[in-house]
Amino acid sequence: MTETTTGTAQAAPGTHEYDPLWPSLLPPERQGADELCAVSADGVRVRFADGRELLCGTSGLWNTNIGYGNPVVAEAVARAVREGSYLSVFRYENTYAREASRVLTELAGADHFGRVLWSTSGGAANDLVMKLARMYHALRGEPRRKLVVGLRGSYHGLTYGSFALTGEDLGQGVYGVDQRLIRHVAPNDPEELTTLLARQGGQVAAVVVEPVLGSGAVPLTPEFTEALLRLREEHGFLLVADEVATGFGRTGSFFASQQWPGRPDLVVASKGLTNGTMAAAAVLVAHHVAEAVHRSGAVLTHGETQAGTPTTCAAVLATVEEMRRLDAVARGRRLAEQLDAHLARLTAEVPSVTGTTGLGCFRSVRLATADGEPLPQAEVPELIAAIRTAGAIVHPGPHGIQLIPALTYTEAELTELLDCVRAGIAAHTGRAEDIAHTTGADR
Repeated sequence: MTETTTGTAQAAPGTHEYDPLWPSLLPPERQGADELCAVSADGVRVRFADGRELLCGTSGLWNTNIGYGNPVVAEAVARAVREGSYLSVFRYENTYAREASRVLTELAGADHFGRVLWSTSGGAANDLVMKLARMYHALRGEPRRKLVVGLRGSYHGLTYGSFALTGEDLGQGVYGVDQRLIRHVAPNDPEELTTLLARQGGQVAAVVVEPVLGSGAVPLTPEFTEALLRLREEHGFLLVADEVATGFGRTGSFFASQQWPGRPDLVVASKGLTNGTMAAAAVLVAHHVAEAVHRSGAVLTHGETQAGTPTTCAAVLATVEEMRRLDAVARGRRLAEQLDAHLARLTAEVPSVTGTTGLGCFRSVRLATADGEPLPQAEVPELIAAIRTAGAIVHPGPHGIQLIPALTYTEAELTELLDCVRAGIAAHTGRAEDIAHTTGADR
């Protein structure tokens, strides 16, 4: 130990028990492990510092929808770095952002969506959404509309605004997150939402929903989306589709909300937007919202240094181009049909598996203990580790795991993923009835 000038003892330099990198959401006891330190990635496989190469069953974080290392995206970004290393949309414009905005509105439907606001993450974009919704109503003479409604169990990010909106209990109280202007209702419960709006509808600026709740892969039911659209007409709030996870082909169309019977007022895109290559997000704004702000001459107070840069927008344009060339959305639909069959067999044959949820290439597998109770969340990291040992990366979910394969997976890769899941479940539970269905079960 050394002494400071104030006499306080401190650890000598270089004697700390931790590395300089402080990774996100990883318990201290798991930090610094080479088995969790990625070295490189290609296609749908990731190599780690311990020498292992694993099949990626998570598309990174739902974002590498067409696989790692796409050369067209890489070259587009490299060219943008050379030609326009940094050009801003902060009090300026740039041609890359203009073109990417045009392409995104066309993808979403230019008859309805007219403008794009650029951001750098899903969390920051949800902060932006809440600002824009409140500003929109204030410009229309309704400044009391400041409440934003989300769903319990939802995930919208961890910046202060989006953390408030997130419907999971992730310690918001510990961090002093202000949720006084946020309300949460149960997903797929039109009655609870109707009751809230009957009481406070005149104060609600927006209702923000994920078409598939990211934390549990729970799709919104047709009845609930129909109720959202009906209640929007009745109460006048803005309907926001947070498509950070579901956008860019994950659930069978470019945007999941394109399958709704009506369209949202705002759409948030991120993750798959650049195939995971850039810190990027975009908010697509319907014409009636954009026109209300434009006619007023008001300036929206939001800006991010790295939003809408040439490299970001070049990645967006190249990702769209590659998705079209690869017919990625249609391939994802076909893969989802194969995944349906695999998961049906898994549920029928592996006693620990109690069911699956989700839509398209966005699924959750739920497990139970030997006595029939839901798998404790404390055991989920051990299950994830067992599946890693078997050869695949999967994501934690409620009482089990989530599977988010790239849209470009082959049938053989999908079979390999499910074989690893089976083997990992058997290794984790040690139950003879689970072990009996591991070897080559999905081949």
